[in-house]
Order: sequence, then C-alpha cells, then structure tokens
Amino acid sequence: MRITGRREFVVSSALCGIGIGLAGTVAKASTPEFKNGGKRIGIIGLDTSHCIAFTKALNGSDAGETYLGYKIVAAYPYGSREIVSSSERIPGYTEEVKKYGVEIVNSIDDLLDKVDAVMLETNDGRLHLDQALLVIKAGKRMFIDKPVTASLADAILLYEAAQKHDVPVFSSSSPRYISGMDELLAGKIGKIIGAETYSPAKLEKTHPDLFWYGIHGVEMLFTAMGTGCKSVVRISNADTDLVVGTWNDGRIGTFRGIRKGKLDYGGTIYGEKGIQSFGNYAGYDLLLIQIIRFFDTGIVPVKPEETLEIIAFMEAADLSKVNNGASVELDLVWKRAHEIASEQSK
Repeated sequence: MRITGRREFVVSSALCGIGIGLAGTVAKASTPEFKNGGKRIGIIGLDTSHCIAFTKALNGSDAGETYLGYKIVAAYPYGSREIVSSSERIPGYTEEVKKYGVEIVNSIDDLLDKVDAVMLETNDGRLHLDQALLVIKAGKRMFIDKPVTASLADAILLYEAAQKHDVPVFSSSSPRYISGMDELLAGKIGKIIGAETYSPAKLEKTHPDLFWYGIHGVEMLFTAMGTGCKSVVRISNADTDLVVGTWNDGRIGTFRGIRKGKLDYGGTIYGEKGIQSFGNYAGYDLLLIQIIRFFDTGIVPVKPEETLEIIAFMEAADLSKVNNGASVELDLVWKRAHEIASEQSK
C-alpha cells in the first residue's frame, strides 16, 4: 500500500506558494546594528536542561575566548505550562540561571528590549511559532532548539516570517555535531550512498511521536544523507521505531528509535569507499559553538529546507504508522501542510 499526493507537488512549490523563497536562504541579514557589541543573549523558556548547560558554558568563569564574549543576560522562564515533565523544572532552573547573573523578566517583549540575539529553548514545540514571531518581528537573530515547531505547517509559517523580515533563524538538535560525523561528511569514505542512525525516542502525548526525542536520530540521518527524501515507511511498537526513507536518487536511510534497553546515539554511514560507524555523543559544546558563530555572522549553519524536510519526514512517519506501515510520499505531507499554513496565514 502506498499513500501519495500529487506527484508533481514538490517541496519548493509548497513553500513558495506562501512566500518562502528558500533559494535565497538568509546568510548575512540586514539586521539592525547590535547594541553593546551584540554580545547579549536572551533565553525564552527555562524548562529544559539545555538552558542550564548553555548558561554555565557562556557565563561561567572559565568561558574563555571560545564563545567570543557572548553572555546570557536575561531569560523569560515560560516555557511549557502544560507538559509536567517540563513545567516542573522551571522554578529550579530559574534559580540556577540567576546564580550566573541572568535577569529574569516578565515577558518576551521585556526580554527583547535587553538582548541582541535569542535562544528559543521552550521545550514545547507547540509554542514556538507564536514566540518566534515576536523575536523575528523585533529583528533579532534566533536559535530555536528542537523541534523547530510541533508541525510542518507552523514551521513553514515561521520560516516565511523570517524570510519576510530578513532575519536569520537557525534550528538544530545537538547530535548533528556528534563525534565522527564531520570527517565522514568531508569524504573519508567517499560519497555517502546510505546511512543508518539510532537514538532514544521517548514519546510525549502532546507532540507527534518523533518530534519529542526521536528527532535527535532523524537529525543525524539528514546530516549524513542531506535533503531529497521522497517517501517514508515506519514500523512501530511500544519499544522500537524503525523508519525507512527512500531518497530521490535511490539511496536509502533508516532511523531506529529506542525505548527499551540501552539508550544511546550513533549510526553507520555507507560510502563508496568504505563503511564506518560513528557515535560518542559529547553533549552540547559543539552545537553551542555553532550557535555563537551564527549570532556573530548571521550565517545559518543548517539551511531552512533541510530543517523543514526533517519535520516533513517525521510527519510522514506518523502517517505511515497510522496506516499500518504504508509507504507515504513526502509530497502528500507537503501538500497538506501547505494547505493548513495557507489557512492559518489568512
């Protein structure tokens, strides 16, 4: 069984239909000149451990020159109010960042008056579009932690706004920068002809299945394979997900989501000259370096079309699960998201 949309419906038409010209991905945006040297970062959402890790790295006494003098100066704590595992962290994380000189503010508008760039860390992806629009309209460069949004339609609208206001936006999961990936992308085993990745895949009832945690492994898969996935098949049970993507050029990439047994991150890359595994996830430092370089230059490390296709891949996986493992064409997912986004933007 195969679920398809219009075969001629492609990603670019879905995006351009509501005004996103991804061929013109923002590099150096005409963001207004930063105040105070542009080193002031604000956080939205103190409900994830990422905000603590970033604050300690940037504001700690041993920050050094790695982070170019950037500091987190203010934070708006919310953040999820509905997901208990996230919201219950907010009081403790608020007190923790205050120890590093971070001012706690009462609204995103208050935050935007005090900072030059923003880390959107809210764990609840359903809030990201509305929160991000405030930042984009204020002309602030922004990193959005995973997932960029909780739906493809919201992600399309977010990037449309970023394009309209000429504001660079960057989103990524930290395992994109897992140890060993860079040398494989540089050609150590030749052209990549396939990949397998794995990561924990804990579920959260408020989000599509892979958006909450499986996105880490999906991000690694797309880091290796690049864009161009045309169809997805998913096999799923309580303990495991197996998602198989077929790319336009015939390459196959797979993601294994783990919910039982040893939880870890890694994978195997298949190249023209060899096969090599990678792993040893080392935390947030490499991602944070990319975020700071992005704030400093306005150059987006991960293009919007790749982030959007990651979201489309995960939505297709959900649709395949609902239809008992049927193959789902990404064209169909783009078509549906385009229609929803068009309605929302009216």
